[in-house]
Amino acid sequence: MPIDTTNGATPETARRFELPGAVRTLAHRLAGDRSVLPDEGRLGSFDSATGWLNSDPLTPESLRGRVVLVDFWTYTCVNWLRTLPYRRAWHAKYREHGLTIVGVHTPEFGFERNVDNVTRQSRDFRVEYPIAIDSDYGVWRSFANHFWPALYLADADGRIRYHHLGEGEYAAAEMAIQQLLLDAGAEGLDRDLVMVEPAGLEVAADWRTLQSPETYLGYCQASGFAQEDVARLDAPSVYEAPARLGLNQWALSGAWTVAGHAAVLTEPGRIAFQFHARDVNLVMGPSVPGTSARFRVFLDGEPAGDEHGADVDSTGAGTVDGERTFQLVRQAGPIDDRRFEIEFLDPGVEAYCFTFG
Repeated sequence: MPIDTTNGATPETARRFELPGAVRTLAHRLAGDRSVLPDEGRLGSFDSATGWLNSDPLTPESLRGRVVLVDFWTYTCVNWLRTLPYRRAWHAKYREHGLTIVGVHTPEFGFERNVDNVTRQSRDFRVEYPIAIDSDYGVWRSFANHFWPALYLADADGRIRYHHLGEGEYAAAEMAIQQLLLDAGAEGLDRDLVMVEPAGLEVAADWRTLQSPETYLGYCQASGFAQEDVARLDAPSVYEAPARLGLNQWALSGAWTVAGHAAVLTEPGRIAFQFHARDVNLVMGPSVPGTSARFRVFLDGEPAGDEHGADVDSTGAGTVDGERTFQLVRQAGPIDDRRFEIEFLDPGVEAYCFTFG
């Protein structure tokens, strides 16, 4: 989920992306081997955070003497969700040895600015380390950040020594954590790398078979909309999905308003998507917070059955009960082009973005 903004970047933080110090070669070294970690600049400020969860407000000065891992996230981002098992495991293993993880929650969608939503989701995801609420993008700008997820690792002197953008490179990141902790004087450190057992949305994508991209349904970022030529933007309209869709095309059935931020259902209706991936996820929520809407999931015209995701039961049924990412399909067998459909039995749903895994 990239976003491009450089407002507020200092010359020092802006230079960070010109350095070759991603230290990707660490992933090809033995655990315990040392590598030269470059100095990528000072730790950014948290002063512009609009609130904190799990902690009193933190500053780079108050964290001096500890190794600090700053993790930019937004709770609907499936790419971040797939990194979360490692963040939790590192917090559990290394906090007593001098590591502090600071999760910076910078929202993508409007509902992610709601602190109650962030609080609820962080509790459900078992995020126990400090969270800086960054609803105004101030911390994001102080780090000159551009992506979710993004990891920045600072030494005990408050200097950034490693960063990684996106998923993966978990061994490299953990080895950098260990090296900086040892440099800070940590004793009794277990040098084995953590093992995780992800489930649901936290399971890594099947990159070998993944051929469907993240796809937004609001017209500001939409792609693959098969009915684009007949769509009425920002106005209610009745749609009929074509019988056939090309790969990575999607279409609506029923009464929808295609708005800039999402496709908004005004009566019971459907979304169809021709995809090629193991998993289908959809960011969605009720139009009116606190309400709910029932749905059913189909693959090639049949109920999802054993290929249902974590938010769908064995009959293919589920409920939109909040504003979040819903896992709708997880296939176990061979992956091929298939037609996914979600039928909403109740009105009042906003569908934002498909992701796949």
